[in-house]
Amino acid sequence: MEVLKNRRSIRKFKQEQVSEADLNAVLEAGTYAPTAAGTQAPVIVAVQDANTVAQLDAMNAKVLTNEKAPHPYSGAQTNLLVLVPADGYVPDVDGALVGGNLLNAAYAVGLGACWIHRSKEMFESAEGKALLKKWGLPETMRGVSSIALGYPDCPQPSAAPRKADYIVRV
Repeated sequence: MEVLKNRRSIRKFKQEQVSEADLNAVLEAGTYAPTAAGTQAPVIVAVQDANTVAQLDAMNAKVLTNEKAPHPYSGAQTNLLVLVPADGYVPDVDGALVGGNLLNAAYAVGLGACWIHRSKEMFESAEGKALLKKWGLPETMRGVSSIALGYPDCPQPSAAPRKADYIVRV
């Protein structure tokens, strides 16, 4: 419950690479997310290559129209991409559940993480299709979530109070 109550999005990262042990723990947690009919259809791509990290940042910024965020990944040295087969049973739900596990696991091992939206648009582009091909993945894979991952370089944000009508009991 501590992880679920206290994990928050981190948008400022130290300029050091995530350790192999921490990365492996987060990735393993992602593989244990529930998937429809137990298909385990999502694929997690862990990107630590500096050139590819910069390319993903630029691709995401092209989709983003907010001039105040020229670097959507906030300088994270690792990006985790959750991709799903477009013809999957319920691919977007499966991908979102994997992304949630990645976020919670990151906090549990002392990392900071932030869900970066616009993965769908990134991998619909010609540049995204080229990356899929380079990684040996089918061009039909669809981006669901993208996680900026690293060691926090800021205080841990506090949780906002929960709204009064969050739960309805029937």
